[in-house]
Amino acid sequence: MTRRYFGTDGIRGTVGQAPITPDFVLRLAHAVGRVLRKAEARPTVLIGKDTRISGYMLESALESGFNSAGVDVVLLGPLPTPGVAYLTRAQRASLGVVISASHNPFADNGIKFFSAQGTKLPDDWEIAVEAALELPPQWVDSASLGKTTRLEDAAGRYIEFCKSTFPTALTLKGLRIVVDGAHGAAYQIAPMVFHELGAEVIRIGCAPDGLNINEKVGATHPEAMVEAVHTHRADFGVALDGDADRVQMVDRDGRMFNGDELLYIMVNERLSRGGAQRSKRAGEAVAGVVGTLMTNKAVEVALRAKGVELVRAKVGDRYVLEELEKRGWVLGGEGSGHLLALDKHTTGDGLISALQVLQICVRNGQSLAQALGEVTLFPQTMINVRLAVGQDWKSNQAMAQAQAEVERELGDNGRVLIRASGTEPVLRVMVEARDAAQARRCAERIAATLR
Repeated sequence: MTRRYFGTDGIRGTVGQAPITPDFVLRLAHAVGRVLRKAEARPTVLIGKDTRISGYMLESALESGFNSAGVDVVLLGPLPTPGVAYLTRAQRASLGVVISASHNPFADNGIKFFSAQGTKLPDDWEIAVEAALELPPQWVDSASLGKTTRLEDAAGRYIEFCKSTFPTALTLKGLRIVVDGAHGAAYQIAPMVFHELGAEVIRIGCAPDGLNINEKVGATHPEAMVEAVHTHRADFGVALDGDADRVQMVDRDGRMFNGDELLYIMVNERLSRGGAQRSKRAGEAVAGVVGTLMTNKAVEVALRAKGVELVRAKVGDRYVLEELEKRGWVLGGEGSGHLLALDKHTTGDGLISALQVLQICVRNGQSLAQALGEVTLFPQTMINVRLAVGQDWKSNQAMAQAQAEVERELGDNGRVLIRASGTEPVLRVMVEARDAAQARRCAERIAATLR
């Protein structure tokens, strides 16, 4: 059975349009509750959300749907996605639910789920939920209805968890840090974490009104953070997205460091301390990092020079996590800023990722540029080629020949990635090379064969 509603990160769409409507969300919660009750007589579900105005409506629908299936609900209020994952595990709950559309504008929203272990759920579970959605509802009797309570100190518990991942021997005292909460789920929590670790915090993007999440702020609009770093002469800038599972950082010069660069900094520091990439399997020493098809070639080359293998997963932090779990590795991520350190948390966490990078800079007395060393990302050219209806690009011999010629020309100094868009009839032709002009020229050569 193929999935009808679930995408790569839960169910997402425009509020008021199927499937993000209150009637569907109620049915969804009821179906999830029925799946949970097959394994547990009285499940408990935690529900957190970001700051979108539609969160109130969807939260009520979820609560009713779960209660109608005999599932107890604990409301967490506004909380980052990784915070819900942490509390689901810490509270020994049956399931964690997040109401968020991450980096999307406020008119969108979505529902995603975490297992009792605080991890993303497998495809089989999602298929079981979709099958339950096709069945008529089975309301439990009045005596078996679920109850709803609220965890009043959810934010405080998550703040303490984030702080626990920062070495107790270190402090952020003396540092001025711009913290951009994207008017999202971490608008209160993120500034508190850095403040309680000693930093002087400059807040931006921390005044949500239900309609301004991700609007010209946050990890998807880092120019606001860069400007604030310059204005306040800050040492660092940290920008999160709407649900705070991704991060972008800048240094005092306003230079941006994306997820590929931050991942390399984390790996390199562990290598230097001899604890590099130890597997979770009985301390087995392995040397591996998981990136994606879009991870910059320069990072792969730099890691290989240190004897560290880079494995590329499909785009999406879910696939990075699956590959890490399969191999028993610890560190992985995407250039977008979704970073995973599985010895610190079970899922990607923008706050914890920022703390991992900052502790490296504090411990070694380095700037972000110094921690990155000599690694310089390869220039990248992306050309979108619109496809005709029914056009079979995979069998295009001219394109295949041009791609082979470009790959021979680049050798280990670049790479080619050709992939179809999942949302529009467009083929994305990407070329990376040490030289920007060469990347552009090679990408144009391949794209020309499709026009």
